[in-house]
Amino acid sequence: MAATLSDEVLIEQARNGRQTAFAMLVKRYEQYAFTLALRFVKNREDAHEVAQDAFLRAFRYLPDFRGDAKFSTWLYKIIYSTALNFLRKQNPDIQSLDDEDRPVKLPDAGVPDASQEMERQDRNEALKRAIQLLSPDDAGIITLFYLYEHNLEEICKIMEMTMTNAKTKLCRARQRLKVIVEGQFATEIAY
Repeated sequence: MAATLSDEVLIEQARNGRQTAFAMLVKRYEQYAFTLALRFVKNREDAHEVAQDAFLRAFRYLPDFRGDAKFSTWLYKIIYSTALNFLRKQNPDIQSLDDEDRPVKLPDAGVPDASQEMERQDRNEALKRAIQLLSPDDAGIITLFYLYEHNLEEICKIMEMTMTNAKTKLCRARQRLKVIVEGQFATEIAY
């Protein structure tokens, strides 16, 4: 029954002092939190630390959650902010590079038979490795848009940016990913 409770019900229960309700939210989102944190900090131990810190902040600020956005969007915003704070402490001079404006086409995920499924898995692994080579901002926006399927409006809330800025960053992140894929993973990711 607990697995079928909505985020809203669990949030209300957690606000009323039921710690197991918040624990269920943590369990529900811990893998997503870790994966998103890992896209930014690129180190498993640091990603665990960032995810844990983000959950602590979420618990502390849960009474402030208004429900204007989905809980996952609110949580991802906290993870994003926590990861950026962590990175600033590690390297205060993080900057991204601008590139020309050309969209990238990601590989198709069709799986008609076993050999094609293996090829698809290989492409996905290579694509994940390519994403790890991006800057934290680029990896984050690509991850949010393609892997977690957040729309641009949600990404704007998570990353605290305007729609124009989000579109520009996503376009540039695609371009940088394309350069990496074509340069280092061309044989592993065939279109």
